[in-house]
Amino acid sequence: MVKVFLVEDEFVVREGIKNNIDWLANGFDFCGEASDGELAYSMIQKTQPDILITDIKMPFMDGLTLSRMVKAEFPWIEIILLTGYEDFQYAKEAIRIGVSSYLSKPISGSDLLREVSSVSEKVEERRAEREATKRYEEEMKERNELDKQAFFGKLVSSNCGASELIEMAKKLSIDITALKYNVLLMKVWSKKHEIGEFSNSILKIEEGIRTIATRNGAICFNLDLEGLALLFKGDDDSTINTNIESTIKELLGLFEKYNNIRYFGGIGQSVNRITEISTSFSWASRAFAHMYLTSDNGFMVGSEEGLKVEKEDIILSEIDPKHIDRRLVKEFLRRGEASETEFFLEEFFNGMGKNAIRSTMLRQYISMDLYFCVTDYILNELGLSRDELDKQISAPNAEVLGDEKKTFDYMKEIMNKALLIKQSNAIGRYRDIMNEAVAYIEKHYAEEELSLNSLAAHVNFSPNHLSAVFKQETGQPFIKYLTDYRMEHAKELLCSTSKRSNEIGQMVGYKDPHYFSYLFKKTQGVTPTQYRNGTREEE
Repeated sequence: MVKVFLVEDEFVVREGIKNNIDWLANGFDFCGEASDGELAYSMIQKTQPDILITDIKMPFMDGLTLSRMVKAEFPWIEIILLTGYEDFQYAKEAIRIGVSSYLSKPISGSDLLREVSSVSEKVEERRAEREATKRYEEEMKERNELDKQAFFGKLVSSNCGASELIEMAKKLSIDITALKYNVLLMKVWSKKHEIGEFSNSILKIEEGIRTIATRNGAICFNLDLEGLALLFKGDDDSTINTNIESTIKELLGLFEKYNNIRYFGGIGQSVNRITEISTSFSWASRAFAHMYLTSDNGFMVGSEEGLKVEKEDIILSEIDPKHIDRRLVKEFLRRGEASETEFFLEEFFNGMGKNAIRSTMLRQYISMDLYFCVTDYILNELGLSRDELDKQISAPNAEVLGDEKKTFDYMKEIMNKALLIKQSNAIGRYRDIMNEAVAYIEKHYAEEELSLNSLAAHVNFSPNHLSAVFKQETGQPFIKYLTDYRMEHAKELLCSTSKRSNEIGQMVGYKDPHYFSYLFKKTQGVTPTQYRNGTREEE
């Protein structure tokens, strides 16, 4: 119900208004009263009424001052002013504040009820508009997540200045300013599903991660198909470390509820500047690369002490054979991204010793083994022919093996080529998936329940994966594509039928007529009625 609050210093008048009108029977909730503006203000903050009825002349705080303060904090509250004074200046100020009605006392209960009923129509309209706006923002979350992902890429690239990053963050409604920052990178995936496949459990886990991150003061970004980046910010290292520890503790509790999942996280080092977040990201990435070097779940801190084995002189007998495991490389090629290759290789070597790459014998052995591993993956898992493979990747030669940097660059190059071939192979599959997705939209667009998640489940893609592919293939996020598709059909029906707009809204997937009208005007610039009338005028 519409809530009404009364402020009147004359006790008899206040009691008359409160008791002589059957508020409940007329659909109103009389939620409170006060004898002056000062007492009323704190009560209004708690009750947050829809309609405020207040006298102008009162002790301690008058009605105009109260109205000004209420409108500043709660602009949606409609205000009815009561006054026994015929003063044009009062009326002028009331209009400037945004008061709905200006009534002279004495006023009968029936006249006041009539005015309150009229104002309540505005309340309902604004409430419907607020709900529509909230729903629109919720639906547009997908687009916002894609924009946030692009912003995070710039945040960790070291190519933008602080002012530019702050400005970009403001456009996304992100408060990026702080005295300290740290980054946590993580992936969670199902051992029962292929990479990028739809998993209801992973979907619920990701929702839980976002909730936990927000609760602990972190900003959450999509990283890639299965990855998330949490940016922690605060006034000091202690606050950030406490929040990270609390987050990890809650995450472990969340993960315990699910079987057959794997998770791994890499934590960076705290930095002082926005432009240094890229450094924290680098440390987190180094730790994160160990996901491919172990079969264990867990979180690792990226630090010089924690990641590197300090061995100045390499003795081959001291090297742990598990670090020269072809399966680790294969796991990276299946799940890794090109942006992670350098970190993976560095940690791959660091596991053997700080100067492992300086050993000519070891360098030659690992380079050749990596070459055979990559070619085996390309031939047998990606299905490339031997001739096509030889055109793109060649075995390491003496010149490459004779120099540490050239050897490292060679290994990075052939692994990235394998990842590029994997990506190219996926494009054909993506086109098939997109054709299926578009066909599904065309068939089910009239169903209000159609969403990114339901479409992802249909095509067996994770929502993040589908969102990225959809934007890549169509140039726009799924929700914009669906909204545009529905609006085009709505415009056709407005032009070719005499059906009412609320009926047309239901026919294109919007059961709520208020939301359909709101969305139509938001996307087309005019209401459905204006569009129909304008089209007829043109004809």
